[in-house]
Amino acid sequence: MESLYVSEITVLGIGNTILSDEGFGVRVIEYLQKNFTFPENVSLIDGGTLGVELQHFIIGTKKLLIIDSIDGGAEPGKIFHLHGDEILKHFTQKISAHEIGIQDILTMLEITGKKIPCVELIGVQPYSLEAGTELSEPMKKFLPTFAEKTLEILKSWY
Repeated sequence: MESLYVSEITVLGIGNTILSDEGFGVRVIEYLQKNFTFPENVSLIDGGTLGVELQHFIIGTKKLLIIDSIDGGAEPGKIFHLHGDEILKHFTQKISAHEIGIQDILTMLEITGKKIPCVELIGVQPYSLEAGTELSEPMKKFLPTFAEKTLEILKSWY
């Protein structure tokens, strides 16, 4: 399957924006788009809950940064930063549609010899997964932190 959009570096925010903090990855992408300008070789993708359909946007990218709320069984507000194989291990324990989609895509790319050379994931343990289109107040405070963390990771990739 051919990629619809290939960029050297892809920042992918995933999450369900109608379950408050579950939409964190998408909200970080919106924050980045509103507050920063990126070079042409960097794509910011609102992956929402697309699941396996995301393959069209990441096949062929060389470096992928995934941003998501992460249920790591930790205290709300705990920050996670996973690399490479740690990401697949994390997603094997998850059951939401977008997380299964990411696991399937990364596994498929590896099996078909199209593995993305560099994959990192940053996220935070959510405070609330209640129905609602807004992040909880404590989660909103992480937007600038994750924007800075994203920029830090991108700078390290150059």
